[in-house]
Amino acid sequence: MFSKKGNPLKFFKITILTLLLTIASQAQIEDSIVKIYSVFKSPSYNTPWNSSIHRANGSGAIIDGNRILTNAHVVANNTFLEVQRNGDTKKYKARVEFISHQADLALLTLEDEKFFEGTKALQLGDLPKAQDEVTVYGFPMGGTTLSITKGVVSRVEHVQYAHSKELFLGIQVDAAINPGNSGGPAIVDGKITGVVMQGIRRAQNLGYLIPTEIIKHFFDDIKDGKYDGFADLGITTLTMENEAMREYYKMDSNTTGILVSFIAEVSDAYKKLKVGDIITAIDGHNIQNDSKVEFRKHQFTYYPYYLDKKQIGESITLDIIREGKKMQVSVVINKKTGDTLVVDTIKYDVMPKYYILGGYVFTPLTRNLLHGKKGHLLRLRLATEEWASHKKKEAVLLLKVLAHDINRGDYNYSLWMVDKVNGKEFIDFKEFVSLIKSSKEKYIILEGHKGSKVIIDRAKALAVEKDILQRYNVKDNERL
Repeated sequence: MFSKKGNPLKFFKITILTLLLTIASQAQIEDSIVKIYSVFKSPSYNTPWNSSIHRANGSGAIIDGNRILTNAHVVANNTFLEVQRNGDTKKYKARVEFISHQADLALLTLEDEKFFEGTKALQLGDLPKAQDEVTVYGFPMGGTTLSITKGVVSRVEHVQYAHSKELFLGIQVDAAINPGNSGGPAIVDGKITGVVMQGIRRAQNLGYLIPTEIIKHFFDDIKDGKYDGFADLGITTLTMENEAMREYYKMDSNTTGILVSFIAEVSDAYKKLKVGDIITAIDGHNIQNDSKVEFRKHQFTYYPYYLDKKQIGESITLDIIREGKKMQVSVVINKKTGDTLVVDTIKYDVMPKYYILGGYVFTPLTRNLLHGKKGHLLRLRLATEEWASHKKKEAVLLLKVLAHDINRGDYNYSLWMVDKVNGKEFIDFKEFVSLIKSSKEKYIILEGHKGSKVIIDRAKALAVEKDILQRYNVKDNERL
């Protein structure tokens, strides 16, 4: 029996209206989801003059400005891109306008803007909370039509992005995420709350989204027409949870922070901080002894959360304790992660560098090369953790030796790090090659660890260059 205080007909009309609005909103969202077809070139870092061609599919969402938001890994290394609207059979040619391999984000544009007719751009929402319900849209494997799955937010914290191997804020959800979902939007209250990034192997219905905080940073970055990236302080820090360490550095029970143990010479922090400083706060936010900060009430994540809010070139304020004295320093964040390391971060959209002399193949030490290699030398692993300096910004390897009479006895050399050329150290791969090319000496003497040497007769190496390249089907002897 209806209450006399209510109007059942009015309630019924409101319910129907709400339902119709929900259906209309759902249809608009579905019309804004696209499927992305990518043909991409996969470089070989073991034979850097070679590459192979592959195909992949992903998802994306139409946003303001007649652009499509997707993952960087969906379009990385692409040679040809096409997009297709949900419910349409026609494919349209697309190109990458901006890309952030760090944050695994990309913006696409189209030559034919008729593609966007009748669509409504999706808007960015806010960072969700745990237990918020999300709806994930995309074109995963197992079918050709649009897939829609639902789930809830499990947690929000820093995670390693599979594409770049860097740590950024991520949203964990229990919605089904599969290959092909990448780049598709996750929706809360009709707005994008995140972009599908990656699933978790050996886990049931667990995946990660790139939150809108990271997306908005990307959008702000490209307003000037170029992408700079996410900044890195260029420091190594230690947690201060150990009681003996806290006592040694005279930290009272009410003080928390992290210890500076190393500083990259190429960063601005090198001028402002000292090894042994204790950083207690970042931009006014206290850093706990486990290196975490509170980003929402009773929710913690790693302290770079506040660094990631800054654009490269801006300054960040650090509260520190130096030799028992409290002070503040302002550090200009002018470098990306790769800029502060001898071994750069994972690279995309570029072919690997190499130089060949007498069958000896040289290349910079890269994470791309080491990725997936279980047996690479300890020295190479340690080099990936080394901070760059003004004297050393890149490591160089003798990658392999293409067998020939001239290099007999050296066939087994591989992944051998070169430290000097004819007694001279070098800053990077470019200077390494320059030292070899400009040398007038009869022999090129390469020195490695503990006095190990490779000696190349320069004139003889140049004389057999054409023969070696033809024998191993190498088009050019260098890519710098």
